[in-house]
Amino acid sequence: MAQLSSSQLIWRGRIEAGLRIAAPALDLVLAAGDRLSRAVDREEPELLMPGRLGHDHQRSLTDGRD
Repeated sequence: MAQLSSSQLIWRGRIEAGLRIAAPALDLVLAAGDRLSRAVDREEPELLMPGRLGHDHQRSLTDGRD
């Protein structure tokens, strides 16, 4: 691997520092998303999306054709 220039090392340090600062906030976002997905998963599917789970009683275009 080629050696990094001094400006590349500076930018690398800045980016890594930014990621270290943002990591706790990103962890909170992931934890909140996980809890939200678990809460939504507990709900009954019919209450969330009544017509999108294949339970709708509409006839398809091919019903009645031979």
